[in-house]
Amino acid sequence: MVKRATSFWRDNGLTLALLAAFLFCLMGMLWAGWLEENAMLTAHRKGAIGLLEYATGPMFQSALYENWESEFLQMSAYVIMTAMLFQRGSAESKDPDKSNPEDEDPDKRYRDNNAPWPVRARGLWSTLYSYSLGIALLLLFAASFVLHWLHSAEAANEEAALHGQAAQSMLEYLGEPQLWFESFQNWQSEFLSTAVLVVLSIVLRHRGSPESKPVADPHSKTGH
Repeated sequence: MVKRATSFWRDNGLTLALLAAFLFCLMGMLWAGWLEENAMLTAHRKGAIGLLEYATGPMFQSALYENWESEFLQMSAYVIMTAMLFQRGSAESKDPDKSNPEDEDPDKRYRDNNAPWPVRARGLWSTLYSYSLGIALLLLFAASFVLHWLHSAEAANEEAALHGQAAQSMLEYLGEPQLWFESFQNWQSEFLSTAVLVVLSIVLRHRGSPESKPVADPHSKTGH
């Protein structure tokens, strides 16, 4: 039993650590945002709100999905770009001069009992499964963007009400600079940080990380 528990933590340690970090940061964001929101309400001579009310309100929800949106955009774009583009010398790229296993035709292994069932089913299922990671991340991006848009519009209308201004419809808000400022300010940082990782992995190493080439490998080597 102890061995099984140890194996679970070892086998899933990366996911568990990332989820723990996510929850810690989410709670920090919620707490700090709640204090800031009540400070703003006090400045406008409005009553303070409870933590749960803030957590389910448009200000927090908009900020939350705004960040999720940028992350899923970055990940989906990266998965799709690395399937088509190369960066010679980077640990994050396929080798442009070699045949890469990622490009293997799954139909060659449809008789393999260990292959995922869509591969064994062939046809449309195999084709969809071949690009399922990028598709799933794009769908998560689209869902996050819509939720960001809706909650940002609601937050903007609440802010407008505090200043005696008219509310906007959801479609009207889609053309507002504020929505796109919120999105682009996050998108640019995601693409920059990813580009930095791609380039730095050419000449720098981190021993033990699958995101790095082996320490002694030459800078000219592409991939792992």
